[in-house]
Amino acid sequence: MKTVTLPLPLFGFIVVTRAALAFGAGLLASEKIPGYRRRQLGLALVALGAATTVPAVIELRKRLSD
Repeated sequence: MKTVTLPLPLFGFIVVTRAALAFGAGLLASEKIPGYRRRQLGLALVALGAATTVPAVIELRKRLSD
């Protein structure tokens, strides 16, 4: 198993990326908030999480190859 050392800001970025994606998916599956607002917010968070995944993966790959 490889060990990767990440600076705290990069680790935080990765955690927030995953959290936004998961929270957005949770909102889409929920019934607690009115449908229109829930879909808008859920889709926005899923899109944000998915879009920020690409830079996070690129940075992790760089660190693994060092």
